[in-house]
Amino acid sequence: MVTEWPHLILLFYEIAYVRQNLQALLYLFTDGITNKLIGCYVGNTMEDVVLVRIYGNKTELLVDRDEEVKSFRVLQAHGCAPQLYCTFNNGLCYEFIQGEALDPKHVCNPAIFRLIARQLAKIHAIHAHNGWIPKSNLWLKMGKYFSLIPTGFADEDINKRFLSDIPSSQILQEEMTWMKKILSNLGSPVVLCHNDLLCKNIIYNEKQGDVQFIDYEYSGYNYLAYDIGNHFNEFAGVSDVDYSLYPDRELQGQWLRSYLEAYKEYKGFGSEVTEKEVEILFIQVNQFALASHFFWGLWALIQAKYSTIEFDFLGYAIVRFNQYFKMKPEVTALKVPE
Repeated sequence: MVTEWPHLILLFYEIAYVRQNLQALLYLFTDGITNKLIGCYVGNTMEDVVLVRIYGNKTELLVDRDEEVKSFRVLQAHGCAPQLYCTFNNGLCYEFIQGEALDPKHVCNPAIFRLIARQLAKIHAIHAHNGWIPKSNLWLKMGKYFSLIPTGFADEDINKRFLSDIPSSQILQEEMTWMKKILSNLGSPVVLCHNDLLCKNIIYNEKQGDVQFIDYEYSGYNYLAYDIGNHFNEFAGVSDVDYSLYPDRELQGQWLRSYLEAYKEYKGFGSEVTEKEVEILFIQVNQFALASHFFWGLWALIQAKYSTIEFDFLGYAIVRFNQYFKMKPEVTALKVPE
């Protein structure tokens, strides 16, 4: 179903008036830095809500919308995503998940992070159809992003900041070549991934004792360790990034053990996990966290050029690239145990 955005809102008002004779209300969520997210509901409480997501300016450069919908439907079929009601030219409409969108303070809580680890394992364990062996599109997508980054900005102050604080194109190209060579050979399985598991994309329902993930724009087949490493990076937050919140080795060990137990269970391999398995995944995850920093650094540079949303995308790109180069010597020194 394809529906134009203004007609969709009118449709909600019509349904509310004709079927329930109640006032239809709109609620604009403000947490997103890519799209506009609007909740449509009737009555005085947000109990029966339909979400409408309007794509941000030029986000078609960053997101394969057909792939997003395809992944959304697969995840929905396996009970890992809300119901998708319809799509339209510049957005989509889907079920609202009741609960609390998490903050960095929540994701280090053992009671919650074990639920997150288990839910991510459930997604990663989804079988590819018809015996198809999936391949990661990480390097292809990263290369595409690299081709889209700006070479400069019209604003003199912004351009000065860009030239002084962002690595040169040559350095970025060399780092991508290095990452592809090293990370592709770590042996991390390629699975269906969320690829954008920041805190606000995790909804915790305390009453039901579960978590659900939302926003599948960047979902697709990728390295298992990338998805986890990307999530660990997001412990630092988005608006006020603080990498001192990156999970320490002890917390990661607990998280990864919970994940592996659930992953093996979903795959039908039992649930016994060895210390060596945890250690190997720890190394893979922390090295793939480098690729996550790099990916979102490129993404932020493109957003700095095109986005109309009020956010310091250039500053965010600087933070991500700085953390990449800071983290690189430490995580590349990690060696897989014999």
